[in-house]
Amino acid sequence: MTRFEMISTLMVGALAMGGAVIGLCFLRAWRRSGDALFLCFAGAFWLLAMNWLLLTLIREDEVRTPLYALRIIAFGLIIAGIWNKNRLKKQAGTA
Repeated sequence: MTRFEMISTLMVGALAMGGAVIGLCFLRAWRRSGDALFLCFAGAFWLLAMNWLLLTLIREDEVRTPLYALRIIAFGLIIAGIWNKNRLKKQAGTA
């Protein structure tokens, strides 16, 4: 393993850890407020952390390609959470 690969692995590990910690922070915010948007963000950051970790551990390109679907799901969660939050605001405003 070259020096570049070692540093790259370390940085991706830091990204995965950061994503997991941010997910825990959003989970705590969800437990305090009950707002589903925070739960969506927590799930999205955990999926992104899992994606970074698996991409680092798996080196074969054929196996790595489907792992990018985790990113699509994570960003879909964020979009769904924002859409749901805006939908609820519109319903509360018209009632």
